[in-house]
Amino acid sequence: VPSLEDVRAIAATLPGSEERATTGGAAWFVRNKVYAWEAHPWPSVPADIRAVIAREPVFVVTVSTEEDKLAYREGWPEVFLRQTTGWSEPKIAFRLAAVAPDLLVELITDGWYSQAPRYLRREFDN
Repeated sequence: VPSLEDVRAIAATLPGSEERATTGGAAWFVRNKVYAWEAHPWPSVPADIRAVIAREPVFVVTVSTEEDKLAYREGWPEVFLRQTTGWSEPKIAFRLAAVAPDLLVELITDGWYSQAPRYLRREFDN
């Protein structure tokens, strides 16, 4: 089962990635743009999703497009939640305990890639 430490280890391999503590938990940024964070059961989160977040670790990552978000949700409905809050879209929330290790790497990396400046993406691609 993946853990917070696994998320940290993946993020640490990404150029320019920086972990910061936020009021909702840990979050990862690249050039001051958030790309992954621990979900928090804020009152603005729908009640059914808030219940999931309150009982198990849920993470959120930015995605490049709404189509990417839909593809993740349709491909792994047992892993991804339908929504959290309306800010920082497009993004996708996932149950950490339900995500496969290779998919976790893809999610964190894709989140970073969606926010990283071109020069860091080139560095990563080489």
